[in-house]
Amino acid sequence: QVQLVESGGGLAQAGGSLRLSCASSGRNFNNYAMGWFRQAPGKEREFVAVIPSSGATTYYADFVKGRFTISRDNAKNTLYLQMRSQKPEDTAVYYCDAKSVVVEADYWGQGTQVTVSS
Repeated sequence: QVQLVESGGGLAQAGGSLRLSCASSGRNFNNYAMGWFRQAPGKEREFVAVIPSSGATTYYADFVKGRFTISRDNAKNTLYLQMRSQKPEDTAVYYCDAKSVVVEADYWGQGTQVTVSS
């Protein structure tokens, strides 16, 4: 069982920065591909970024490329999302996701609210 706890959300101004963290309580963190998703009010949850278990590569949604950076520290069982040049349309609840590369298992955190004011 894996429990994920996001933190670091809050209020930012347009053009500002925030760093989200996602701490995992489970073992074998490096057996999970980790991702960030977000859900704005009245909209579907959407993919933001993903980093595989090795951390060797990263993938981003087009709307965050060049502004957000996903990273992970396997020694600390923690996933990060550095957000820069934020826009009001980045306002959403941000969720982290852990998908096992060994067994059929997928876990979600409870989400952290990010609000970007214009």
